Amino acid sequence: MCGIAGLVGNFGNERGESAVATMVSALARRGPDGEGLHSWPKAVLGHRRLAIFDLSELGHQPMLSTDGQRGIVFNGAIYNFRPLRVELESLGYQFISETDTEVLLNGFHAWGIDALVSRLRGMFAFAIWDDATQKLFLVRDRLGVKPLVYAIKDGVLAFASTVSALKDAGFVSEIDEIAVAEYLEFGYVTDARTIYLGAEKVPAASIVEWSNGTTRLRQYWQPPNIDEAGSAPSFEEAVEETERLFLQAVERRLQADVPVGALLSGGVDSSLVCWAIAKLGSDITAFTVSTPGDRWDESPDAIATAKQLRIKHKVLPISPNESCDLSSLTEAYAEPFACASALGMLSVSQAVRREATVLLTGDGGDDVFLGYPEHRNFWRAQKLADKLPETGAGLWLRMRDLFPRRSLLKRAGSLFDYSTGGLGAVACAHDGLPMYRTHGLLGSRLVDATVTQRDIAWSHDSARNLLREFLVYDRQTRFVGEYMTKVDGSTMHHALEARAPFLDQDVWEFAASLPFEIRLRKNTLKAVLRELARRKLGDRVASGRKRGFSIPVQRWIAGRWRGLMTELMNDSVLAREGWINSEAVLRQLDRAAKAGWAPNQLWYVLVLELWLRQERGDVSGRASSAAIWSSCSESDFTFASKVGD
Repeated sequence: MCGIAGLVGNFGNERGESAVATMVSALARRGPDGEGLHSWPKAVLGHRRLAIFDLSELGHQPMLSTDGQRGIVFNGAIYNFRPLRVELESLGYQFISETDTEVLLNGFHAWGIDALVSRLRGMFAFAIWDDATQKLFLVRDRLGVKPLVYAIKDGVLAFASTVSALKDAGFVSEIDEIAVAEYLEFGYVTDARTIYLGAEKVPAASIVEWSNGTTRLRQYWQPPNIDEAGSAPSFEEAVEETERLFLQAVERRLQADVPVGALLSGGVDSSLVCWAIAKLGSDITAFTVSTPGDRWDESPDAIATAKQLRIKHKVLPISPNESCDLSSLTEAYAEPFACASALGMLSVSQAVRREATVLLTGDGGDDVFLGYPEHRNFWRAQKLADKLPETGAGLWLRMRDLFPRRSLLKRAGSLFDYSTGGLGAVACAHDGLPMYRTHGLLGSRLVDATVTQRDIAWSHDSARNLLREFLVYDRQTRFVGEYMTKVDGSTMHHALEARAPFLDQDVWEFAASLPFEIRLRKNTLKAVLRELARRKLGDRVASGRKRGFSIPVQRWIAGRWRGLMTELMNDSVLAREGWINSEAVLRQLDRAAKAGWAPNQLWYVLVLELWLRQERGDVSGRASSAAIWSSCSESDFTFASKVGD
């Protein structure tokens, strides 16, 4: 793991090196083990290093070819770099380091960028400059695990691991109003935008090629379609093949020249990771974060699993106070990011980093093997849509506003919405921007704002294909924008490399090709993984509920944070700049205090206010975060949303 930056185009050498040095400095926490910079007449590459393979100076970046014509800066890990190296050596290439970076550099020369990327198994964001052809290639991994952003200004393309690095170097400055609307809608900015105008995220599974001032974007991979042609495996075969592929995925991720650990919760996914580690005979330590005395503390289950597997295990007690520092939320994430479980993941990362540099997690299992309740709900809606005639679907769409939305009727109403409106109904199901608008929370700059996701047409045809369409939509929005961002931001803030075996390309492609009837067999969420866990770890793990590590922000805003949020809103930067109506926010805060619970939208506003104060260099924002941190107490800490499982 590292931080990368650079620029290409027509610029003065001194100006270019200064700009890249500024970006590299902004990425310091991503790479505490070294920094480097190299320039050509039309390119500068910069790097912050977190050493994982070959800890010597031979792994220094930017790494150059022997003739100096090609250079690379790389963030991530290539798990199959050793067999690729053997292949390159057979072609006559020589190596001076034991790094995956050098394999990328020589592989680019041997095969070209497209053939190289097709061979890679790993998580990666890298930039290669070819001085002979005057071309830059920006590449991001298949699932968007590692971030990469770029901006073009005055004929110069600048790139970095974070958009804040681009901002520090002066390549972006103006905040994008649509991105703010997206954030208020979802609690994060999707990969389709960045918080700043003029900057773009390299999409997952994509290559950006720059040549002579022109950029070209191309996608090099997409998950396979579900196999509905009758050649799909049986459930038994699916479990067996998942076991085989998963063991390979874990084995790949155990490679490192630094201490490797694994996160062990009481859940299915992280328990399977630790089972695989034990099966492979690897001598690493599993870590469990505990909150002693809390009724949601899952350390007893984790301890039982570790004893069953006979693996080394450390329980890391964390005071609930450690999870409440909101300043870390605004420092770790370049864009406003209101994922409450990120606070927990930041604390987990800080605790584990004292013991290990690489951490295996259970992330991704729910996403591809279908472990979220909505997966089952959308599957049911899809099956209902197949049975509904067009006339019935049309009648519901005309009459739906008359249907009462209370208690069980609310669920029934949602089911009919999904089975007649498809993805359009799903995208409008949550109370994002409409809630702000209803209560007058938006300022003049956002009063007419909308997001493209709410423009998806309601369609009975979409409903008949709902789960498939949702998985594509979700992978492009929440999965990469929230889940992948959460893990990368929290771990890299503490210079910890997170590796997720369920995000392995082979595992993902196989699982994505399985029919829904297999992945949701007998209406069981992630049925394949639960069956594998039952066979290897028993019913205690296989039937366990999903748990995680977070804080109750909705309750705290209505209670112990109320005074601090009131203070912020009475002198709100958001209000001064026209983003929100602080008086309306204060009215909603009063209502929340009476109810003892605040809607997510107030939490989003709080995080955005603190982020904007920090972005504007307002030290009072950090002071307010520190005050919030000091107000936390053990009795208010809870396990609520998943981290690493």
